[in-house]
Amino acid sequence: MCLTEHHLKYLQLEKFHIANYNLGAHYCRQQCEKSGVAIFVHNSLGFTNIDIAQHCKEQDIEICALKLSFGTHNICILTLYRAPSGNFSTFLLQLNIILQSLCTPRLHFIICGDININYLKESGNKSQLDNLSLPYNLASIINFPTRVQNASATAIDNIFIDVTQFESYMITPIISGVSDHDAQLLTICTDYSYVPTHKSKTVRKINKYTISDLIDKLSCKSWDSVFNCEDVNAMFNFFLNIYLRIFYSSFPLKKSN
Repeated sequence: MCLTEHHLKYLQLEKFHIANYNLGAHYCRQQCEKSGVAIFVHNSLGFTNIDIAQHCKEQDIEICALKLSFGTHNICILTLYRAPSGNFSTFLLQLNIILQSLCTPRLHFIICGDININYLKESGNKSQLDNLSLPYNLASIINFPTRVQNASATAIDNIFIDVTQFESYMITPIISGVSDHDAQLLTICTDYSYVPTHKSKTVRKINKYTISDLIDKLSCKSWDSVFNCEDVNAMFNFFLNIYLRIFYSSFPLKKSN
């Protein structure tokens, strides 16, 4: 059955009531069947819905988002689905646009969902998604199968977090029995009873001077190795390596309290 806006509201209000939880964000397909994403939030937590429906493309990227505040942490949770038959380039493009539009120094991302990329083996799609996640300091934390069928075991459901911000976390598989996909439980351990007054962390020095330095270095760089390459994957890798070297030199790491 296609879960439309009408069905979702009906199920939420009349039948699909989850005790002590509110529907925080969702996206429902308008044309294709059997998909959609939603985030439910415990009623003890305040949240702000983030409207990113304009970036959704059925099968390519179906995504919703909201923001939670925990003590000193502002967390943006994004839940998404990508169909195996979806356009992968569109998926990467729209996801990057969303992250760029939401990214702020004090906002931490948690991305979860069924991306249909098996992270138990190397692939071109996996490398491209990792490269996209790198500038946002996001990393996959799922290293076990999430879908087991006959002789197949894949990790196509995933969670991406900034492990430098959430150092104490635990990820646990849950076999629910209601789906051919297993669930994943992410537990983040934080102590909000005490906020240290002197805590150092490593950040990049980004200001108008280092941004100007980046622009100058990019404008003076020769890109012959990129444009002279005939293989598109090698071309992308050449470009990324050059860009990251300049990025790291223009925005050096420094310790900050």
